[in-house]
Amino acid sequence: MDNGAPSRRILGIDPGLNITGYGVVEETSRGPRLCEAGIVRGPTKGSLSERIEQIYDGITEVIASLHPSRVALEELFSHYQRPRTAILMGHARGVICLAAKQSKIELNSYAATQVKKIITGNGHAPKSQVQSAIQRELRLNQLPEPHDVADALAIALCDYYLK
Repeated sequence: MDNGAPSRRILGIDPGLNITGYGVVEETSRGPRLCEAGIVRGPTKGSLSERIEQIYDGITEVIASLHPSRVALEELFSHYQRPRTAILMGHARGVICLAAKQSKIELNSYAATQVKKIITGNGHAPKSQVQSAIQRELRLNQLPEPHDVADALAIALCDYYLK
């Protein structure tokens, strides 16, 4: 894909109300290459609508500046002991889905266990193992930090390998 044809970029997103990790991976003839990764930090105080607006604005800015052809997003996971967390995360996922739809970008969702299985070979891998796998796959000099960024890059790489 380095032969003059436009490369495809995948925006992986690990949604969160306080911190949303993102990572953009570009498909090249030599394999995946990191374009950019970071976080969208929402306010820890304030109304829910203010918090999700910050996520929406941050993700639309990433889409506008990096022009991904696909968005890969972690599916909603609900733990029976913390159903409120899943409900709140649903709001973050919702505005991310809206940003992708409004930008006319393909959206793919993956379960966290599927992402970990593809990236590490273990669907229940700890975060440190995911970070090491991302460092190796993308030939990074250091571990991707924070975990939200590593998770977003793992989601992008999962989409890269499955699509």
